[in-house]
Amino acid sequence: MVRGLVENRKTSYGICLVLLTATIAWPFPAIVYVGIILSTLGAALQSLTGAPRLLAAIANDDILPILNYFKVADGNEPYIATLFTAFVCIGCVVIGNLDLITPTVTMFFLLCYTGVNLSCFLLDLLDAPSWRPRWKFHHWSLSLLGASLCIVQALEKEDLGSSYGVIMFLISWAFTIVSLALASLIYYYVSLKGKAGDWGDGFKSAYFQLALRSLRSLGANQVHPKNWYPIPLIFCRPWGKLPENVPCHPKLADFANCMKKKGRGMSIFFSILDGDYHECAEDAKTACKQLATYIDYKRCEGVAEIVVAPSMSEGFRGIVQTMGLGNLKPNIVVMRYPEIWRRENLTEIPATFVGIINDCIVANKAVVIVKGLDEWPNEYQRQYGSIDLYWIVRDGGLMLLLSQLLLTKESFESCKIQVFCIAEEDTDAEGLKADVKKFLYDLRMQAEVIVITMKSWDAQVEGGSQQDESMEAFTGAQQRIATYLAEMKAVAEKEGTPLRADGKPVVVNEQQVEKFLYTTLKLNSTILRYSRMAAVVLVSLPPPPVNHPAYFYMEYMDLLVENVQRLLIVRGYRKDVVTLFT
Repeated sequence: MVRGLVENRKTSYGICLVLLTATIAWPFPAIVYVGIILSTLGAALQSLTGAPRLLAAIANDDILPILNYFKVADGNEPYIATLFTAFVCIGCVVIGNLDLITPTVTMFFLLCYTGVNLSCFLLDLLDAPSWRPRWKFHHWSLSLLGASLCIVQALEKEDLGSSYGVIMFLISWAFTIVSLALASLIYYYVSLKGKAGDWGDGFKSAYFQLALRSLRSLGANQVHPKNWYPIPLIFCRPWGKLPENVPCHPKLADFANCMKKKGRGMSIFFSILDGDYHECAEDAKTACKQLATYIDYKRCEGVAEIVVAPSMSEGFRGIVQTMGLGNLKPNIVVMRYPEIWRRENLTEIPATFVGIINDCIVANKAVVIVKGLDEWPNEYQRQYGSIDLYWIVRDGGLMLLLSQLLLTKESFESCKIQVFCIAEEDTDAEGLKADVKKFLYDLRMQAEVIVITMKSWDAQVEGGSQQDESMEAFTGAQQRIATYLAEMKAVAEKEGTPLRADGKPVVVNEQQVEKFLYTTLKLNSTILRYSRMAAVVLVSLPPPPVNHPAYFYMEYMDLLVENVQRLLIVRGYRKDVVTLFT
Protein backbone atom coordinates (compact mmCIF):
# COMPACT_ATOMS: atom_id res chain seq x y z
CA MET A 1 0.00 0.00 0.00
CA VAL A 2 2.85 2.36 0.84
CA ARG A 3 4.51 1.50 -2.48
CA GLY A 4 1.27 2.34 -4.32
CA LEU A 5 0.98 5.69 -2.58
CA VAL A 6 4.57 6.54 -3.53
CA GLU A 7 3.98 5.65 -7.19
CA ASN A 8 0.75 7.64 -7.24
CA ARG A 9 2.54 10.50 -5.62
CA LYS A 10 5.26 10.41 -8.26
CA THR A 11 2.73 10.16 -11.04
CA SER A 12 0.66 13.02 -9.62
CA TYR A 13 3.80 15.08 -9.19
CA GLY A 14 4.66 14.56 -12.85
CA ILE A 15 1.16 15.49 -14.06
CA CYS A 16 1.09 18.54 -11.83
CA LEU A 17 4.49 19.62 -13.15
CA VAL A 18 3.27 19.49 -16.75
CA LEU A 19 0.00 21.28 -15.96
CA LEU A 20 1.84 23.93 -13.96
CA THR A 21 4.16 24.65 -16.92
CA ALA A 22 1.19 24.98 -19.24
CA THR A 23 -0.67 27.12 -16.71
CA ILE A 24 2.03 29.76 -16.37
CA ALA A 25 2.70 29.88 -20.11
CA TRP A 26 1.92 33.16 -21.87
CA PRO A 27 -0.26 34.16 -23.68
CA PHE A 28 -2.27 30.92 -23.42
CA PRO A 29 -1.51 27.37 -22.11
CA ALA A 30 -1.82 25.63 -25.50
CA ILE A 31 1.42 27.23 -26.65
CA VAL A 32 3.33 24.69 -24.52
CA TYR A 33 1.77 21.77 -26.37
CA VAL A 34 2.41 23.44 -29.72
CA GLY A 35 6.08 24.00 -28.76
CA ILE A 36 6.50 20.39 -27.70
CA ILE A 37 5.04 19.12 -30.98
CA LEU A 38 7.11 21.51 -33.14
CA SER A 39 10.38 20.77 -31.31
CA THR A 40 9.72 17.05 -31.58
CA LEU A 41 9.03 17.28 -35.31
CA GLY A 42 12.02 19.58 -35.84
CA ALA A 43 14.40 17.25 -34.02
CA ALA A 44 13.00 14.27 -35.91
CA LEU A 45 13.41 15.95 -39.31
CA GLN A 46 16.90 17.16 -38.39
CA SER A 47 17.96 13.66 -37.42
CA LEU A 48 16.30 12.15 -40.47
CA THR A 49 18.25 14.46 -42.79
CA GLY A 50 21.50 14.77 -40.82
CA ALA A 51 22.02 11.14 -39.82
CA PRO A 52 22.03 9.75 -43.41
CA ARG A 53 24.60 12.35 -44.47
CA LEU A 54 26.77 11.51 -41.48
CA LEU A 55 26.48 7.81 -42.33
CA ALA A 56 27.39 8.50 -45.97
CA ALA A 57 30.37 10.64 -44.90
CA ILE A 58 31.70 7.82 -42.70
CA ALA A 59 31.26 5.40 -45.61
CA ASN A 60 33.11 7.73 -47.99
CA ASP A 61 36.06 7.90 -45.59
CA ASP A 62 36.58 4.12 -45.96
CA ILE A 63 37.19 3.63 -42.27
CA LEU A 64 34.48 0.94 -42.06
CA PRO A 65 34.43 -1.31 -45.14
CA ILE A 66 31.07 -2.75 -44.10
CA LEU A 67 29.48 0.66 -44.79
CA ASN A 68 30.57 0.79 -48.44
CA TYR A 69 26.94 0.33 -49.51
CA PHE A 70 26.15 3.82 -48.23
CA LYS A 71 28.78 5.65 -50.30
CA VAL A 72 27.57 8.55 -52.44
CA ALA A 73 29.28 10.79 -54.93
CA ASP A 74 29.75 14.47 -54.19
CA GLY A 75 26.52 16.44 -54.67
CA ASN A 76 24.23 13.39 -54.62
CA GLU A 77 21.63 12.59 -52.00
CA PRO A 78 22.25 9.58 -49.72
CA TYR A 79 19.06 7.70 -50.58
CA ILE A 80 20.21 4.30 -49.31
CA ALA A 81 21.47 5.80 -46.06
CA THR A 82 18.15 7.65 -45.63
CA LEU A 83 16.14 4.46 -46.06
CA PHE A 84 18.38 2.66 -43.59
CA THR A 85 18.03 5.49 -41.07
CA ALA A 86 14.26 5.52 -41.48
CA PHE A 87 14.17 1.75 -40.96
CA VAL A 88 16.16 2.09 -37.72
CA CYS A 89 13.88 4.90 -36.48
CA ILE A 90 10.73 2.95 -37.26
CA GLY A 91 12.17 -0.07 -35.43
CA CYS A 92 12.84 2.05 -32.35
CA VAL A 93 9.31 3.47 -32.43
CA VAL A 94 7.76 0.03 -32.84
CA ILE A 95 9.45 -1.07 -29.61
CA GLY A 96 7.07 1.27 -27.81
CA ASN A 97 9.38 1.96 -24.90
CA LEU A 98 11.88 4.77 -25.37
CA ASP A 99 13.35 4.04 -21.94
CA LEU A 100 15.09 1.04 -23.53
CA ILE A 101 16.66 3.19 -26.24
CA THR A 102 17.53 6.39 -24.42
CA PRO A 103 20.29 4.89 -22.20
CA THR A 104 22.14 3.45 -25.19
CA VAL A 105 21.93 6.70 -27.18
CA THR A 106 23.08 8.68 -24.16
CA MET A 107 25.92 6.24 -23.61
CA PHE A 108 27.30 6.78 -27.11
CA PHE A 109 27.20 10.53 -26.58
CA LEU A 110 29.18 10.07 -23.37
CA LEU A 111 31.71 7.84 -25.14
CA CYS A 112 32.12 10.49 -27.83
CA TYR A 113 32.71 13.21 -25.22
CA THR A 114 35.15 10.91 -23.39
CA GLY A 115 37.18 10.40 -26.56
CA VAL A 116 37.34 14.10 -27.33
CA ASN A 117 38.40 15.00 -23.78
CA LEU A 118 40.95 12.21 -23.69
CA SER A 119 42.51 13.36 -26.97
CA CYS A 120 42.74 16.93 -25.66
CA PHE A 121 44.28 15.64 -22.44
CA LEU A 122 46.98 13.67 -24.28
CA LEU A 123 47.82 16.44 -26.75
CA ASP A 124 48.15 19.03 -23.99
CA LEU A 125 50.03 16.77 -21.59
CA LEU A 126 52.52 15.67 -24.27
CA ASP A 127 53.09 19.22 -25.58
CA ALA A 128 52.31 18.37 -29.19
CA PRO A 129 53.46 21.29 -31.38
CA SER A 130 50.21 21.19 -33.38
CA TRP A 131 48.07 21.59 -30.24
CA ARG A 132 47.06 25.25 -30.03
CA PRO A 133 43.65 25.64 -28.32
CA ARG A 134 41.87 28.94 -28.80
CA TRP A 135 40.80 29.07 -25.14
CA LYS A 136 43.95 30.33 -23.46
CA PHE A 137 42.87 29.13 -20.00
CA HIS A 138 42.81 25.52 -21.11
CA HIS A 139 44.71 23.01 -18.98
CA TRP A 140 45.14 19.27 -19.42
CA SER A 141 43.55 18.67 -16.01
CA LEU A 142 40.23 20.08 -17.30
CA SER A 143 40.14 17.58 -20.14
CA LEU A 144 41.04 14.74 -17.79
CA LEU A 145 38.27 15.87 -15.43
CA GLY A 146 35.78 15.96 -18.31
CA ALA A 147 36.72 12.46 -19.47
CA SER A 148 36.51 11.15 -15.89
CA LEU A 149 33.07 12.70 -15.35
CA CYS A 150 31.75 11.11 -18.53
CA ILE A 151 32.98 7.69 -17.42
CA VAL A 152 31.67 8.16 -13.87
CA GLN A 153 28.30 9.33 -15.16
CA ALA A 154 28.18 6.37 -17.52
CA LEU A 155 28.82 3.96 -14.68
CA GLU A 156 26.17 5.44 -12.36
CA LYS A 157 23.53 2.91 -11.56
CA GLU A 158 19.99 3.92 -12.40
CA ASP A 159 18.02 5.13 -9.37
CA LEU A 160 14.56 6.59 -9.85
CA GLY A 161 14.66 8.03 -6.37
CA SER A 162 17.68 10.19 -7.30
CA SER A 163 16.24 11.96 -10.32
CA TYR A 164 17.48 15.39 -9.26
CA GLY A 165 20.64 16.86 -10.82
CA VAL A 166 21.34 19.09 -13.83
CA ILE A 167 24.32 17.45 -15.60
CA MET A 168 24.31 13.97 -14.09
CA PHE A 169 23.16 11.23 -16.47
CA LEU A 170 21.69 8.29 -14.66
CA ILE A 171 22.51 5.28 -16.82
CA SER A 172 22.27 1.58 -16.06
CA TRP A 173 25.56 -0.31 -15.74
CA ALA A 174 24.26 -2.96 -18.13
CA PHE A 175 23.92 -0.42 -20.95
CA THR A 176 27.41 0.84 -20.09
CA ILE A 177 28.94 -2.61 -20.60
CA VAL A 178 27.02 -3.20 -23.83
CA SER A 179 28.02 0.18 -25.27
CA LEU A 180 31.67 -0.19 -24.32
CA ALA A 181 31.77 -3.68 -25.81
CA LEU A 182 30.17 -2.46 -29.02
CA ALA A 183 32.56 0.50 -29.27
CA SER A 184 35.53 -1.82 -28.66
CA LEU A 185 34.37 -4.18 -31.40
CA ILE A 186 34.04 -1.29 -33.84
CA TYR A 187 37.51 -0.04 -32.95
CA TYR A 188 38.99 -3.53 -33.36
CA TYR A 189 37.21 -3.98 -36.68
CA VAL A 190 38.48 -0.64 -37.96
CA SER A 191 42.04 -1.44 -36.87
CA LEU A 192 41.93 -4.74 -38.78
CA LYS A 193 39.90 -3.95 -41.88
CA GLY A 194 39.56 -0.20 -42.09
CA LYS A 195 41.77 2.39 -43.67
CA ALA A 196 43.56 4.90 -41.49
CA GLY A 197 42.33 8.46 -41.86
CA ASP A 198 44.54 11.51 -42.05
CA TRP A 199 43.04 13.28 -39.02
CA GLY A 200 45.84 12.43 -36.58
CA ASP A 201 45.67 10.43 -33.38
CA GLY A 202 46.26 11.58 -29.83
CA PHE A 203 47.64 8.18 -28.87
CA LYS A 204 50.30 8.45 -31.57
CA SER A 205 51.74 11.42 -29.67
CA ALA A 206 51.88 9.26 -26.55
CA TYR A 207 53.63 6.48 -28.48
CA PHE A 208 56.11 8.99 -29.90
CA GLN A 209 56.99 10.42 -26.49
CA LEU A 210 57.25 6.92 -25.03
CA ALA A 211 59.59 5.89 -27.84
CA LEU A 212 61.79 8.94 -27.28
CA ARG A 213 61.90 8.32 -23.54
CA SER A 214 62.76 4.66 -24.08
CA LEU A 215 65.46 5.54 -26.60
CA ARG A 216 67.05 7.99 -24.16
CA SER A 217 66.92 5.41 -21.38
CA LEU A 218 68.74 2.90 -23.60
CA GLY A 219 71.54 5.39 -24.07
CA ALA A 220 74.49 4.78 -26.35
CA ASN A 221 76.41 2.41 -24.09
CA GLN A 222 77.10 -1.19 -24.98
CA VAL A 223 74.11 -3.46 -24.50
CA HIS A 224 74.57 -6.30 -22.04
CA PRO A 225 74.42 -9.73 -23.72
CA LYS A 226 71.42 -10.58 -21.54
CA ASN A 227 69.48 -7.75 -23.22
CA TRP A 228 70.88 -8.19 -26.73
CA TYR A 229 68.38 -8.50 -29.57
CA PRO A 230 69.22 -9.11 -33.21
CA ILE A 231 68.27 -6.13 -35.38
CA PRO A 232 68.96 -7.41 -38.89
CA LEU A 233 69.66 -5.03 -41.76
CA ILE A 234 68.39 -7.08 -44.69
CA PHE A 235 69.85 -6.32 -48.09
CA CYS A 236 66.98 -6.86 -50.52
CA ARG A 237 68.78 -5.97 -53.72
CA PRO A 238 69.43 -9.27 -55.48
CA TRP A 239 72.54 -10.43 -57.25
CA GLY A 240 70.60 -10.60 -60.48
CA LYS A 241 66.94 -9.94 -61.29
CA LEU A 242 63.68 -10.64 -59.49
CA PRO A 243 60.24 -11.08 -61.07
CA GLU A 244 58.35 -7.90 -61.84
CA ASN A 245 56.64 -6.20 -58.88
CA VAL A 246 58.60 -8.34 -56.40
CA PRO A 247 60.85 -5.92 -54.47
CA CYS A 248 62.55 -8.54 -52.30
CA HIS A 249 63.44 -12.20 -52.46
CA PRO A 250 60.45 -14.02 -50.92
CA LYS A 251 62.64 -16.20 -48.69
CA LEU A 252 64.51 -13.25 -47.16
CA ALA A 253 61.42 -12.35 -45.13
CA ASP A 254 61.10 -16.00 -44.01
CA PHE A 255 64.73 -15.98 -42.91
CA ALA A 256 64.27 -12.65 -41.11
CA ASN A 257 61.45 -14.20 -39.08
CA CYS A 258 63.78 -17.07 -38.13
CA MET A 259 66.10 -14.55 -36.45
CA LYS A 260 63.41 -13.49 -33.98
CA LYS A 261 62.14 -15.28 -30.91
CA LYS A 262 58.35 -15.55 -31.13
CA GLY A 263 58.36 -12.85 -33.80
CA ARG A 264 59.62 -10.17 -31.40
CA GLY A 265 62.12 -7.79 -32.87
CA MET A 266 62.59 -5.35 -35.67
CA SER A 267 64.02 -5.88 -39.12
CA ILE A 268 65.11 -3.20 -41.57
CA PHE A 269 64.67 -4.13 -45.21
CA PHE A 270 66.59 -1.89 -47.56
CA SER A 271 67.45 -1.70 -51.20
CA ILE A 272 69.58 0.59 -53.34
CA LEU A 273 68.62 2.40 -56.53
CA ASP A 274 71.49 3.35 -58.81
CA GLY A 275 71.28 6.91 -60.10
CA ASP A 276 71.05 10.57 -59.15
CA TYR A 277 68.93 11.40 -56.11
CA HIS A 278 67.17 14.40 -57.70
CA GLU A 279 66.16 12.29 -60.68
CA CYS A 280 65.19 9.12 -58.79
CA ALA A 281 63.58 10.56 -55.63
CA GLU A 282 60.00 9.79 -56.72
CA ASP A 283 60.98 6.33 -57.91
CA ALA A 284 62.55 5.71 -54.51
CA LYS A 285 59.33 6.71 -52.71
CA THR A 286 57.29 4.38 -54.90
CA ALA A 287 59.76 1.55 -54.38
CA CYS A 288 59.72 2.12 -50.61
CA LYS A 289 55.91 1.87 -50.48
CA GLN A 290 56.02 -1.27 -52.59
CA LEU A 291 58.65 -2.84 -50.32
CA ALA A 292 56.69 -1.90 -47.17
CA THR A 293 53.54 -3.46 -48.63
CA TYR A 294 55.44 -6.63 -49.45
CA ILE A 295 56.85 -6.85 -45.91
CA ASP A 296 53.33 -6.60 -44.48
CA TYR A 297 52.16 -9.26 -46.93
CA LYS A 298 54.91 -11.60 -45.68
CA ARG A 299 53.83 -10.87 -42.08
CA CYS A 300 57.28 -9.73 -41.03
CA GLU A 301 57.71 -6.97 -38.47
CA GLY A 302 60.01 -4.46 -40.05
CA VAL A 303 60.44 -1.20 -41.89
CA ALA A 304 61.43 -0.49 -45.48
CA GLU A 305 64.13 1.91 -46.65
CA ILE A 306 65.26 2.79 -50.16
CA VAL A 307 68.57 4.60 -50.78
CA VAL A 308 69.52 6.32 -54.03
CA ALA A 309 73.25 6.23 -54.72
CA PRO A 310 75.62 6.28 -57.71
CA SER A 311 76.53 2.63 -57.07
CA MET A 312 75.65 -0.27 -54.83
CA SER A 313 78.91 0.02 -52.89
CA GLU A 314 78.46 3.71 -52.10
CA GLY A 315 74.82 3.21 -51.17
CA PHE A 316 75.63 0.39 -48.77
CA ARG A 317 78.53 2.30 -47.22
CA GLY A 318 76.22 5.23 -46.52
CA ILE A 319 73.38 3.19 -45.04
CA VAL A 320 75.58 1.03 -42.81
CA GLN A 321 76.97 4.22 -41.22
CA THR A 322 73.75 6.17 -40.71
CA MET A 323 70.91 3.69 -40.25
CA GLY A 324 69.38 3.59 -36.76
CA LEU A 325 69.38 5.65 -33.57
CA GLY A 326 71.47 5.04 -30.47
CA ASN A 327 71.31 1.40 -29.43
CA LEU A 328 68.54 0.76 -31.94
CA LYS A 329 71.01 0.61 -34.78
CA PRO A 330 71.03 -2.58 -36.83
CA ASN A 331 73.68 -5.02 -35.62
CA ILE A 332 73.52 -7.77 -38.25
CA VAL A 333 73.74 -7.42 -42.02
CA VAL A 334 71.88 -10.19 -43.86
CA MET A 335 72.30 -10.81 -47.56
CA ARG A 336 72.11 -13.55 -50.12
CA TYR A 337 75.22 -15.28 -51.38
CA PRO A 338 75.86 -14.33 -55.05
CA GLU A 339 75.72 -17.83 -56.50
CA ILE A 340 75.09 -16.57 -60.04
CA TRP A 341 78.10 -14.32 -60.45
CA ARG A 342 80.19 -16.76 -62.53
CA ARG A 343 77.28 -18.39 -64.33
CA GLU A 344 76.03 -15.05 -65.63
CA ASN A 345 79.53 -13.55 -65.91
CA LEU A 346 78.77 -10.68 -63.53
CA THR A 347 82.35 -9.53 -63.16
CA GLU A 348 81.51 -6.53 -60.96
CA ILE A 349 80.07 -8.68 -58.17
CA PRO A 350 83.36 -9.84 -56.51
CA ALA A 351 84.57 -6.29 -55.78
CA THR A 352 81.12 -5.22 -54.55
CA PHE A 353 80.69 -8.32 -52.38
CA VAL A 354 84.13 -7.99 -50.77
CA GLY A 355 83.59 -4.25 -50.28
CA ILE A 356 80.32 -4.87 -48.42
CA ILE A 357 81.99 -7.39 -46.10
CA ASN A 358 84.87 -5.01 -45.38
CA ASP A 359 82.42 -2.17 -44.70
CA CYS A 360 80.60 -4.38 -42.17
CA ILE A 361 83.88 -5.23 -40.44
CA VAL A 362 84.87 -1.57 -40.20
CA ALA A 363 81.37 -0.58 -38.97
CA ASN A 364 81.46 -3.44 -36.41
CA LYS A 365 78.40 -5.16 -37.82
CA ALA A 366 77.86 -8.89 -37.74
CA VAL A 367 77.34 -10.57 -41.11
CA VAL A 368 75.07 -13.46 -42.08
CA ILE A 369 75.29 -14.64 -45.68
CA VAL A 370 72.65 -17.12 -46.80
CA LYS A 371 73.63 -19.68 -49.41
CA GLY A 372 70.77 -21.72 -50.85
CA LEU A 373 68.15 -19.08 -50.13
CA ASP A 374 65.81 -20.52 -52.77
CA GLU A 375 65.60 -23.74 -50.72
CA TRP A 376 65.08 -22.02 -47.37
CA PRO A 377 61.93 -23.50 -45.74
CA ASN A 378 58.89 -21.44 -44.90
CA GLU A 379 56.93 -21.79 -41.67
CA TYR A 380 54.94 -24.77 -42.96
CA GLN A 381 57.87 -26.89 -44.23
CA ARG A 382 59.09 -29.00 -41.31
CA GLN A 383 62.78 -29.92 -41.32
CA TYR A 384 64.46 -32.97 -39.82
CA GLY A 385 68.06 -33.84 -39.11
CA SER A 386 70.53 -31.49 -37.47
CA ILE A 387 71.69 -27.89 -37.32
CA ASP A 388 75.47 -28.16 -37.64
CA LEU A 389 77.83 -25.45 -36.39
CA TYR A 390 81.45 -25.34 -37.52
CA TRP A 391 82.90 -23.19 -34.79
CA ILE A 392 86.27 -22.06 -36.11
CA VAL A 393 86.79 -18.56 -34.72
CA ARG A 394 85.41 -16.73 -31.72
CA ASP A 395 82.30 -14.79 -32.79
CA GLY A 396 80.79 -13.74 -29.46
CA GLY A 397 78.39 -16.69 -29.53
CA LEU A 398 76.41 -15.43 -32.52
CA MET A 399 76.31 -18.82 -34.26
CA LEU A 400 75.11 -20.49 -31.06
CA LEU A 401 72.40 -17.88 -30.62
CA LEU A 402 71.24 -18.19 -34.23
CA SER A 403 70.97 -21.96 -33.88
CA GLN A 404 68.85 -21.57 -30.74
CA LEU A 405 66.59 -19.07 -32.52
CA LEU A 406 66.12 -21.52 -35.38
CA LEU A 407 64.95 -24.15 -32.91
CA THR A 408 62.14 -21.85 -31.74
CA LYS A 409 60.55 -22.04 -35.21
CA GLU A 410 58.12 -24.80 -36.12
CA SER A 411 60.07 -25.66 -39.26
CA PHE A 412 63.25 -26.47 -37.26
CA GLU A 413 61.90 -27.56 -33.87
CA SER A 414 62.47 -31.25 -34.68
CA CYS A 415 66.17 -30.74 -35.35
CA LYS A 416 69.10 -31.15 -32.97
CA ILE A 417 72.24 -29.02 -32.73
CA GLN A 418 75.71 -30.38 -33.42
CA VAL A 419 78.78 -28.28 -32.67
CA PHE A 420 81.93 -29.18 -34.61
CA CYS A 421 85.16 -27.85 -33.09
CA ILE A 422 88.25 -27.67 -35.30
CA ALA A 423 91.48 -28.51 -33.44
CA GLU A 424 95.15 -29.04 -34.16
CA GLU A 425 96.43 -32.58 -34.45
CA ASP A 426 98.30 -32.49 -31.13
CA THR A 427 95.38 -30.96 -29.20
CA ASP A 428 93.75 -32.85 -26.34
CA ALA A 429 90.51 -33.61 -28.16
CA GLU A 430 88.74 -35.09 -25.13
CA GLY A 431 89.69 -32.16 -22.93
CA LEU A 432 88.52 -29.70 -25.56
CA LYS A 433 85.24 -31.58 -25.93
CA ALA A 434 84.68 -31.52 -22.16
CA ASP A 435 85.40 -27.78 -22.00
CA VAL A 436 82.97 -27.01 -24.83
CA LYS A 437 80.28 -29.20 -23.24
CA LYS A 438 80.64 -27.39 -19.94
CA PHE A 439 80.49 -24.04 -21.72
CA LEU A 440 77.28 -25.01 -23.50
CA TYR A 441 75.82 -26.35 -20.25
CA ASP A 442 76.55 -23.05 -18.50
CA LEU A 443 74.82 -21.28 -21.39
CA ARG A 444 71.78 -23.56 -20.93
CA MET A 445 72.13 -24.83 -24.52
CA GLN A 446 71.73 -28.45 -25.47
CA ALA A 447 74.02 -29.62 -28.27
CA GLU A 448 76.17 -32.55 -29.26
CA VAL A 449 79.88 -31.69 -29.41
CA ILE A 450 82.16 -33.23 -32.04
CA VAL A 451 85.89 -32.42 -32.14
CA ILE A 452 87.64 -32.71 -35.51
CA THR A 453 91.43 -32.78 -35.47
CA MET A 454 93.73 -32.00 -38.33
CA LYS A 455 94.25 -35.73 -38.90
CA SER A 456 90.56 -36.32 -39.47
CA TRP A 457 90.74 -33.68 -42.20
CA ASP A 458 93.10 -35.87 -44.19
CA ALA A 459 90.94 -36.95 -47.08
CA GLN A 460 93.25 -39.85 -47.90
CA VAL A 461 92.23 -41.65 -44.71
CA GLU A 462 88.49 -41.90 -45.41
CA GLY A 463 85.72 -40.10 -47.15
CA GLY A 464 87.12 -40.38 -50.67
CA SER A 465 83.85 -39.47 -52.40
CA GLN A 466 83.72 -36.14 -50.61
CA GLN A 467 87.36 -35.56 -51.55
CA ASP A 468 86.62 -36.27 -55.23
CA GLU A 469 83.76 -33.72 -55.25
CA SER A 470 85.84 -31.08 -53.49
CA MET A 471 88.99 -31.77 -55.52
CA GLU A 472 87.15 -31.11 -58.76
CA ALA A 473 86.10 -27.67 -57.50
CA PHE A 474 89.59 -27.14 -56.05
CA THR A 475 91.27 -27.86 -59.39
CA GLY A 476 88.87 -25.55 -61.22
CA ALA A 477 89.53 -22.74 -58.73
CA GLN A 478 93.30 -23.21 -59.11
CA GLN A 479 93.09 -22.95 -62.88
CA ARG A 480 90.87 -19.85 -62.85
CA ILE A 481 93.08 -18.08 -60.30
CA ALA A 482 96.18 -18.91 -62.34
CA THR A 483 94.55 -17.51 -65.49
CA TYR A 484 93.41 -14.34 -63.69
CA LEU A 485 96.87 -13.86 -62.18
CA ALA A 486 98.54 -14.32 -65.56
CA GLU A 487 96.27 -11.68 -67.07
CA MET A 488 97.10 -9.25 -64.24
CA LYS A 489 100.80 -9.82 -64.72
CA ALA A 490 100.52 -9.29 -68.48
CA VAL A 491 98.68 -6.00 -68.03
CA ALA A 492 101.16 -4.83 -65.38
CA GLU A 493 104.15 -5.75 -67.58
CA LYS A 494 102.61 -4.02 -70.58
CA GLU A 495 101.85 -0.81 -68.69
CA GLY A 496 104.96 -0.94 -66.51
CA THR A 497 102.99 -0.69 -63.27
CA PRO A 498 102.63 -2.88 -60.16
CA LEU A 499 99.92 -5.53 -60.08
CA ARG A 500 96.49 -3.93 -59.85
CA ALA A 501 92.99 -5.33 -59.35
CA ASP A 502 89.67 -3.60 -58.74
CA GLY A 503 91.35 -0.25 -59.36
CA LYS A 504 93.96 -0.54 -56.59
CA PRO A 505 97.39 -2.12 -56.11
CA VAL A 506 97.47 -5.71 -54.85
CA VAL A 507 100.16 -7.98 -53.50
CA VAL A 508 99.84 -11.62 -54.49
CA ASN A 509 101.70 -14.28 -52.54
CA GLU A 510 101.13 -17.42 -54.58
CA GLN A 511 102.01 -19.71 -51.67
CA GLN A 512 99.49 -17.91 -49.48
CA VAL A 513 96.87 -18.27 -52.21
CA GLU A 514 97.52 -22.03 -52.31
CA LYS A 515 97.25 -22.17 -48.52
CA PHE A 516 93.87 -20.42 -48.56
CA LEU A 517 92.63 -22.74 -51.29
CA TYR A 518 93.83 -25.86 -49.51
CA THR A 519 92.36 -24.80 -46.15
CA THR A 520 89.01 -24.07 -47.80
CA LEU A 521 89.17 -27.44 -49.58
CA LYS A 522 89.63 -29.28 -46.28
CA LEU A 523 86.75 -27.40 -44.65
CA ASN A 524 84.42 -28.06 -47.57
CA SER A 525 85.26 -31.78 -47.65
CA THR A 526 84.67 -31.97 -43.89
CA ILE A 527 81.25 -30.32 -44.21
CA LEU A 528 80.29 -32.71 -46.98
CA ARG A 529 81.49 -35.65 -44.93
CA TYR A 530 79.72 -34.88 -41.67
CA SER A 531 76.82 -32.58 -42.62
CA ARG A 532 75.56 -33.65 -46.01
CA MET A 533 72.12 -34.47 -44.55
CA ALA A 534 71.97 -31.51 -42.15
CA ALA A 535 68.94 -29.24 -42.27
CA VAL A 536 71.23 -26.20 -42.23
CA VAL A 537 74.96 -25.67 -41.73
CA LEU A 538 76.51 -22.64 -40.00
CA VAL A 539 80.17 -21.86 -40.61
CA SER A 540 82.42 -18.94 -39.73
CA LEU A 541 82.96 -16.33 -42.43
CA PRO A 542 86.66 -15.89 -43.26
CA PRO A 543 87.61 -12.22 -43.56
CA PRO A 544 88.85 -11.08 -46.96
CA PRO A 545 92.68 -11.27 -47.01
CA VAL A 546 94.38 -7.89 -47.14
CA ASN A 547 95.73 -6.87 -50.57
CA HIS A 548 94.22 -9.90 -52.28
CA PRO A 549 92.11 -9.39 -55.40
CA ALA A 550 88.38 -9.69 -54.76
CA TYR A 551 88.23 -12.31 -57.49
CA PHE A 552 90.48 -14.61 -55.44
CA TYR A 553 88.24 -14.25 -52.37
CA MET A 554 85.18 -15.19 -54.40
CA GLU A 555 87.01 -18.31 -55.55
CA TYR A 556 87.74 -19.20 -51.91
CA MET A 557 84.08 -18.67 -51.00
CA ASP A 558 82.80 -20.67 -53.97
CA LEU A 559 85.01 -23.56 -52.95
CA LEU A 560 83.74 -23.31 -49.36
CA VAL A 561 80.05 -23.49 -50.33
CA GLU A 562 80.46 -26.06 -53.15
CA ASN A 563 77.78 -28.80 -53.02
CA VAL A 564 76.42 -27.56 -49.66
CA GLN A 565 72.67 -27.18 -50.09
CA ARG A 566 71.82 -24.76 -47.27
CA LEU A 567 74.54 -22.78 -45.56
CA LEU A 568 74.73 -19.75 -43.25
CA ILE A 569 78.12 -18.04 -43.34
CA VAL A 570 78.38 -16.06 -40.10
CA ARG A 571 80.81 -13.47 -38.82
CA GLY A 572 80.29 -12.04 -35.34
CA TYR A 573 81.52 -8.72 -34.08
CA ARG A 574 83.44 -7.40 -31.15
CA LYS A 575 80.64 -8.01 -28.67
CA ASP A 576 79.31 -11.04 -26.83
CA VAL A 577 75.68 -11.87 -27.58
CA VAL A 578 75.31 -14.74 -25.09
CA THR A 579 75.92 -14.75 -21.36
CA LEU A 580 76.26 -17.27 -18.55
CA PHE A 581 73.96 -15.18 -16.35
CA THR A 582 70.15 -15.28 -16.43
